[in-house]
Amino acid sequence: MSTSTMKWQHGETWYRVIGDLKSGKTPVMVLHGGPGAGHNYCIPIAELIAQTGRAAVLYDQIGCGNSTHLVDAPAEFWTPELFMEELVLLTQHLGIGQDYAIVGQSWGGMLGMQFAITQPAGLKSLVVADSPASMRVWVSEANKLRADLAPEVQATLLAHEAAGTTDSAEYIAAVDVFYASHLCRIPMPQNVIDSFEQMAAEPTVYHTMNGPSEFHVIGTLKDWDIRPDLHKISVPTLHVSGQYDEATPAMVTEIHQLMPGSIWELFPESSHMPHVEEPARFKRIVTQFLDSVK
Repeated sequence: MSTSTMKWQHGETWYRVIGDLKSGKTPVMVLHGGPGAGHNYCIPIAELIAQTGRAAVLYDQIGCGNSTHLVDAPAEFWTPELFMEELVLLTQHLGIGQDYAIVGQSWGGMLGMQFAITQPAGLKSLVVADSPASMRVWVSEANKLRADLAPEVQATLLAHEAAGTTDSAEYIAAVDVFYASHLCRIPMPQNVIDSFEQMAAEPTVYHTMNGPSEFHVIGTLKDWDIRPDLHKISVPTLHVSGQYDEATPAMVTEIHQLMPGSIWELFPESSHMPHVEEPARFKRIVTQFLDSVK
């Protein structure tokens, strides 16, 4: 295991390599969510992959975690294209620019899909974990899930969103009720807590691109929609998602249908984090898929 940073025009990107990049198996770039959640909660993904002899690369996307924070950057700075550039540069820095796979979770899967649409030469396969292809669909589905919450919880969420007081303890507590059903249905492991804590300490990227919560999307991604271009993805693709996921089965059904030849595995006991909620099944499904490609 090695840890280092890549210097580029916007600062330094921190990364960790688990396993041997020259093992003969295509290495995997693990793209974390948020945006701005950091690598911590994706450590189990990398470790599960590395157990099979395939190297996995964790990194903190620019603006969060151990990478350079850019709190004064204007809102228009934070774009998917920025993170796609970072990804390309990091694969080149690691010497794997012509041979790598991507496992992207949540926002990481969104980024992975948009990147794969450009048909990069070195990308060999893609795993999209718990990700939308349209933020309007994401919000629409989240509102359906919210409708099943207790009336008092719904009222609290609506009141604070209308008042602009989404940083209040009461709002955060109401969001946690939603998360317990649709983000992670088991007690949160420490690495998940670590990601939440670092995002709370440096919320610039998340608040700018997303907004105050998973289902109150008012940031720069609010109109993001790549569904018309999904057919351009030419690499083998696996979708994984949970039965209780924020990325609902209805949402993933549409994405899967828009990507002819893609595979979809639904995890019956999981919400938004099958890699921590059903890790053994996640390892089996994902590594079998990766091995089937190379």
